Amino acid sequence: MTDTTLPARVRLLFLLALIAATIGAVTLALMPHPPEVTHVSDKWQHMFAFGTLTILSALAFPAASLLRIGERLSFLGAMIEVLQSIPSLHRDCDIKDWIADTIIIVAVLLVVVVARRSGVAATPAQARPDALHRGT
Repeated sequence: MTDTTLPARVRLLFLLALIAATIGAVTLALMPHPPEVTHVSDKWQHMFAFGTLTILSALAFPAASLLRIGERLSFLGAMIEVLQSIPSLHRDCDIKDWIADTIIIVAVLLVVVVARRSGVAATPAQARPDALHRGT
């Protein structure tokens, strides 16, 4: 067992899930005609995707700075919106989508901070008061 609470094999599974989810989210975001999900708004789809990516990132990289995870995921959301402005994709670049992405990223990271501080599956290093800034 390493300095984190999850064994290396479990973290590897979270990393593989994160890679698959990222590829899936980016692919769906850049498809000219993605499959439609009935009765689920575009903003909820964004929030589901980036909430999932945030959870998987925190689990795959338990020692990483949560601020860095949030920054990188928010940047990914912004880049997706920029790429969606390419005319041949027939997609819409909407800053509200990026805002929805960032809101859910922050919300999930706040839950992770609370969980780490409460000692849920945390080691002494993860339960420090500066859990949000660890690894910077």
